[in-house]
Amino acid sequence: MNALKRHQAIMELLIERREVTVAELSERLNVTGKTIREDLAKLEERGLLIRVHGGAMLARSDQLGILPESGPIRRHVAEKEEIAAAALALIEPGDTIVLDGGSTTLELAKRLPNEPLTVVTNDVFIIGALAYKPEIRLIVPGGSRVRNMLTGPEAARFVRGLNIRKAFLSSTGVHETYGFSVYTGELVDFKRALIETAMRRYMLADRHKFGVVALRTFAALADVDGIITDSGLDAETEARFAAAGARIMKASGETRAAGTAAEEPEQESEGDF
Repeated sequence: MNALKRHQAIMELLIERREVTVAELSERLNVTGKTIREDLAKLEERGLLIRVHGGAMLARSDQLGILPESGPIRRHVAEKEEIAAAALALIEPGDTIVLDGGSTTLELAKRLPNEPLTVVTNDVFIIGALAYKPEIRLIVPGGSRVRNMLTGPEAARFVRGLNIRKAFLSSTGVHETYGFSVYTGELVDFKRALIETAMRRYMLADRHKFGVVALRTFAALADVDGIITDSGLDAETEARFAAAGARIMKASGETRAAGTAAEEPEQESEGDF
């Protein structure tokens, strides 16, 4: 197993457990403890984990690549609501859209009215949210399940054969140099397919993701038509990313739709987009 695959496997295990030991990584990946310690040092340099005695833990538990099997997380709820409301304003009756997997896109799915619309998604939670809206034509690309995502070569091929007007995407990290990134390599080709296929592409990212770099970059800032973020993004960060070529679409503080359900208590979870 090469270094990149080891790094991905280490991050996958950290997503599941939040903390791992050198011994269990060495046994699981069939390499020496010295190799694992070198891997952990490199991942720590990138800010992805913190080394502790005998192992490592996640640097920040809210910067994970995919959602847990138990259900969507409820973190930064107000920001996600703002972003979802701003994104909803871009959707027109009869549109064909993609909702990439993630907690913010799930928030957008919940807000979609039960009106004629075609929605392509690979997120099992979004599928569940839309299953009770019969006027929405739901298209699922298929593929193998990776927690809440359906992904794989067949899913990417399917998407590349569609005519999609608007794609609403998610990312773990948003960075001036490294662009949009996730921890999980299985998601990269599917996300690239969405970007290459859609006529308009929007990244949904709350302010906490700006300046973050995950393990695998899947797109540059210039690959999307806009980054929809919450009203709390500070002016200095907004200017810095705009200078790097990003089009920032900041939601107003009033964009949260009236009648939104009350905020649910935050759950213990191991993943977030």
